[in-house]
Amino acid sequence: MLPPSRREFRDIYIIFELMESDLHQVIKANDDLSPEHHQFFFYQLLRGMKYIHAANVFHRDLKPKNILANADCKLKICDFGLARVSFNDTPSAIFWTDYVATRWYRAPELCGSFFSKYTPAIDIWSIGCIFAEMLTGRPLFPGKNVVHQLDLMTDLLGTPSAESISRIRNEKARRYLGNMKKKHPIPFSQKFPGVDPMALHLLERLLAFDPTDRPTAAEALADPYFTGLANSELEPTTQPISRLEFEFERRKLAREDVRELIYREILEYHPQMLHEYLRGGDQANFLYPSGVDRFKRQFVHLEEIGAKGEKTSPQLRQHASLPRQYLFFTEEKHYSLLSWRCFFSCH
Repeated sequence: MLPPSRREFRDIYIIFELMESDLHQVIKANDDLSPEHHQFFFYQLLRGMKYIHAANVFHRDLKPKNILANADCKLKICDFGLARVSFNDTPSAIFWTDYVATRWYRAPELCGSFFSKYTPAIDIWSIGCIFAEMLTGRPLFPGKNVVHQLDLMTDLLGTPSAESISRIRNEKARRYLGNMKKKHPIPFSQKFPGVDPMALHLLERLLAFDPTDRPTAAEALADPYFTGLANSELEPTTQPISRLEFEFERRKLAREDVRELIYREILEYHPQMLHEYLRGGDQANFLYPSGVDRFKRQFVHLEEIGAKGEKTSPQLRQHASLPRQYLFFTEEKHYSLLSWRCFFSCH
């Protein structure tokens, strides 16, 4: 949405696609999810993670509450507040906060580690925990602390090998696992009775104690469980994020600098205006009220009617004003151009 002018740019409107719920609420409210639901949800999580990992980004906080859902069973991964990018030329390390909700979905190699190197396998483990929760309606490893968390993991998966234990960075956790009484793994068919054996085979791969034994998201999508649903040619992918994308973090920006950068980004969606801007002009005048002004009036209208206790719908937009016209004044001549209306959608 293009503001009236750069100098009058004081408001930001971000338009999101409506997602009515999250996966936590879906699991909690629906104890009759079908195998088709399970497969479709599982597929979407891995498909999204394939794209994210292709960019060398690791989410680090996957859990049902961070998976948005709508009535069409579409899922969207959200809350990238703990996400980090991994550059190929530097080792990756993370700082973890130890709050309970995250611990339940945290990979075993990170248990008890507040500063640890990581790989995409940590997100794969989390997806395995989420899928298991879809199958049973309950968290798979609801540990009360690190020791309890390790107990729950080994109760199901059995005592890990010495090599796997060596990958645990926390010394106390390594010692605890090394001294643990031998446990045998519980067959997944016993833990999850009545579930498609192919689904359980894939789940067992995702929940491998050793991160090197877990598949990548792309490898998981190629599993026979997704035959007829997955199509690698249609699944979106991307290139790793460049270090240059984060150069802005090295600069100290004033408010006007941020305003200028956002305005410049908006102009990318308005080629005609961008052309004028790059030529050094900033003399665009609206022949019609701007979209920002119309948007403000929508809210004012709703507030005024709501204050009277009445119900109403937003005022209808005047379609004759779409697209809007601008008149550019330059020293040589006048230009009358059409500008496309743009809404930002965050996915």
